[in-house]
Amino acid sequence: MLTAEQLSAMVNARVHGDPGTAISGVSSFDDAGPKDLTFAVDNSFLCRLNETKAGIILVPSQTPAVSGITLLCSDNPKLAFFKVVEHLMPAQPLKEFIHPTAVIADGCVIGQGTRIEAYVSIGEGTTIGSHVHIMANTVIGKQCQINDSCRISPNVTIADKTHIGRQTMIHPNSVLGSDGFGFVQDGHAHAKLVHTGYVHIGDRCEIGACNTIDRGTLGITRIGNGVKTDNQVHIAHNVKIGDDTLVVAQVAIAGSATIGRNVIIAGKAGISGHLNIGDGAIVGPYSGVSGNVPPGEVVSGIPHMPHKIWLKVSNIIPRLPGLRTRLLSLEKRIKKLESTQTEQP
Repeated sequence: MLTAEQLSAMVNARVHGDPGTAISGVSSFDDAGPKDLTFAVDNSFLCRLNETKAGIILVPSQTPAVSGITLLCSDNPKLAFFKVVEHLMPAQPLKEFIHPTAVIADGCVIGQGTRIEAYVSIGEGTTIGSHVHIMANTVIGKQCQINDSCRISPNVTIADKTHIGRQTMIHPNSVLGSDGFGFVQDGHAHAKLVHTGYVHIGDRCEIGACNTIDRGTLGITRIGNGVKTDNQVHIAHNVKIGDDTLVVAQVAIAGSATIGRNVIIAGKAGISGHLNIGDGAIVGPYSGVSGNVPPGEVVSGIPHMPHKIWLKVSNIIPRLPGLRTRLLSLEKRIKKLESTQTEQP
């Protein structure tokens, strides 16, 4: 059990209410019980604080006290909440182990404290760092480098020469280093281009489930430090993504595009090839980006445009059938007026 007073010291928060209120678990806002900690960040939850049954609620610093409810006021309540989650549910320590069914080629280097589970395959010349966790059925090709403290989930495929930085996490069923969609016209046929490049993933990255990240045709597909990708993201050959960029679910980035640092690409957006997306830019959901985006710009729509313009455009689109009807009516009236004026002596 942890009291509100103890939690406030742990996450540097201020208590509104009973400092002796105790919790033993965590839960979501709507599912929490009297012994749970939850959090509320935006107005849709802050206006319903009296509806949750949670014993303690983490809220933003400026939130006023509410009678009968114990609040913890924090500058970053969501981050504070998950610090408590880590305290209550600590990760299990990694135990060094190599399963007897794992197939490890000659010439591989395996670091200390690394765990390799059932039916893992590792190719010749690959180096695995210390305290790496490689889960079942993962295939790692030749001459790969996986640095310290990485976690590779089940059924991941890491093709030849792929480089993965420290403390990076790869979620299930992702494929890193597959050939890109590279073909050249040969008469009526499509001749395949040989891909000799590789994928470089930086430190502290998180690659979501079912991602496909293609190797460079000749050079490198490079994912910077701290990049986070959601599930079902496709990154084509020779793409460059800068540090600390977020790529949300079902985004597709075409070949040789360059994405800057601290960019946010929202769900289902598509980025055409050979484009530059500047540092700090934001690409809205469902956007189709067909040209360069300057640093710090916020764009949306198909084709992409400044977000404020897209809001006006999207408001007009549902009204287009009615506007067309009115326009046709006006055209008929104008023609009638013109014909009347022509008939007059």
